[in-house]
Amino acid sequence: MFYVFCQVFNDPIHGTVELHPLLIKIIDTPQFQRLRNIKQLGGAYFVYPGASHNRFEHSIGVGHLAGQLVEALRTRQPELDINDRDVLCVKIAGLCHDLGETGPFSHLLSQFFIPKHEEASVEMFDHLVKSNNLELEAYGLILPEDMDFIKQMIEGLKDPKAVQVSPWPYCGRPKEKSFLFEIVANKTNGIDVDKFDYFARDCYHLGMQNNFDHLRFIQFARVIKVKKDGLNHICCRDKEVGNLYDMFYTRNCLHRRAYQHKVNKIIEHMIAEAFLKADKHIKIEGSQRQMFTLSTAIGDMEFLTFDYGMKDKDPINNVYFYSKRNPDTAFNITRDQVSKLLPACFSEQLIGVYSRNTDQSMEDARKHLDQWCIRKGLPNPQVIFRSSH
Repeated sequence: MFYVFCQVFNDPIHGTVELHPLLIKIIDTPQFQRLRNIKQLGGAYFVYPGASHNRFEHSIGVGHLAGQLVEALRTRQPELDINDRDVLCVKIAGLCHDLGETGPFSHLLSQFFIPKHEEASVEMFDHLVKSNNLELEAYGLILPEDMDFIKQMIEGLKDPKAVQVSPWPYCGRPKEKSFLFEIVANKTNGIDVDKFDYFARDCYHLGMQNNFDHLRFIQFARVIKVKKDGLNHICCRDKEVGNLYDMFYTRNCLHRRAYQHKVNKIIEHMIAEAFLKADKHIKIEGSQRQMFTLSTAIGDMEFLTFDYGMKDKDPINNVYFYSKRNPDTAFNITRDQVSKLLPACFSEQLIGVYSRNTDQSMEDARKHLDQWCIRKGLPNPQVIFRSSH
């Protein structure tokens, strides 16, 4: 065992952040540096002047939190046999989870050109390692096993039910370490360090209150084998169920007040429309000197409804808890055990109609919308006129 000299950063959200030398190598690549030019909240910057933060700092934050969570589990439960390779791979996955984001407006362009950004992140990570000749073995990693593990964590377990089958379908780590796949991209219940960072970071830059305390979750996180599927899951202390509801409520507030803000959506539609019209005319030279349009450049790695996160389901139903008296037994907590004040519905659909004009064409559109709502048995729509000039 030898001491690793880490580089220290000062982050406005997490304070002092120490990063492993291999993470610094990754950060110094052109593929990662491009994240500096991708705004975290896309068009929201035109509504909230403080929302100027980018994917670069968010990715560093996620890598840091991924390390904090896995290290906390290793310290608290030595029997989990979490080793240095596991910790480093988890940190890399957190750091690189957003490599596939397009610029300069983040999710705004992803929905038109790259709908599956996790897959694009995996491809970009592959390209980053190869094109920069990163010698991962020099830092104690074993290939291709650890590369597969990192990429699987970035994507997340797409079908959580598939892991219940035998044999274990993932080659990166054995079944006993299934909980490691829940740290960066948790497709089972949506509780992962990616959200921990962007909730805190977005609220900070938007000037909003973040009611969720991710440090308490990390402090009380514990791995327990669940009888239902026979897998080891990251569980939370039962008294923290209210904190988790605050997390999903914060997510809903961010979508309602910022991500889906009316003016923000109008601006994003106008920007997207401009990019779509320019798609055939803007040509980009790729790594092999081929010429690409904006929509086809994803093939070359040189260029690259309001709800609580689980649609209409209560996300807490998929969270496992433990009690102080029985710290090795996982269980679910039902709504009536929490509070009578919880929401009865966990998703809603809002329909927006945008127009550049407020003349007769807008009035006609309003009448058609009224008739459509009547046919669907929906309440009369609220009409707010917004100028796009």
